[in-house]
Amino acid sequence: MSRLTRRQVIRAVGGAAAGTAVLAGVATATAGSAPAEAAAPGGTGELAPFDEVFQGRRIQGLPDAKARAHAHAGHGPGYRVLVDGRELQVMQHGKSGWSSTINHYERFATPHDAARTAVISLKGAAIVPFDPTA
Repeated sequence: MSRLTRRQVIRAVGGAAAGTAVLAGVATATAGSAPAEAAAPGGTGELAPFDEVFQGRRIQGLPDAKARAHAHAGHGPGYRVLVDGRELQVMQHGKSGWSSTINHYERFATPHDAARTAVISLKGAAIVPFDPTA
């Protein structure tokens, strides 16, 4: 009769915990997969504007004509997001979602979700504008 070593037990318990965490994450993502952002009135397929205070920070989002002109060059729809009046650059990645300069490697269903996650990641810090000439 073979006995389990301490290392084997730790691996088994760690693997079970990791599997449970993955399943819980999938269940949460599936439950929250309903579209969080309504389309603009009129059925144009554009995202509706938003304006809210989230964790003490004011976040605003609206379709932007200037960004839309850039979008027609093949860079996604034009949308502008502000956090406390400072622009948070957001970008749409085709059908895979949106990202921001704060959370560039994560994808979000809407720019609203990207803005909220950026506020959480900023932890009270201000957005500093990017100046390539500095």
